[in-house]
Amino acid sequence: MIEVLIIAALVIWSAVVVFKKVLPKTVNSVFMALSNVCRQQGWSTLAKWLKPAMASGCGGSCGCAATEDSTQKKAEVQAVKWK
Repeated sequence: MIEVLIIAALVIWSAVVVFKKVLPKTVNSVFMALSNVCRQQGWSTLAKWLKPAMASGCGGSCGCAATEDSTQKKAEVQAVKWK
């Protein structure tokens, strides 16, 4: 019985991850609606957890994370000197 619950949780989690990558705007609207329902029921912690992050930078829905810092600098590549 426990195995079935574990496998069901993994399948649901995998489906949510794929759904977020394939249809990001739909996922945001679904999670916002769920967040609003939870807030109306008085479950503020769950509502805050379900509320999607606001898009920043490029406008979202492009595959980049909303929390990712766009000003990150790459390390400068230096030549190796053999002696």
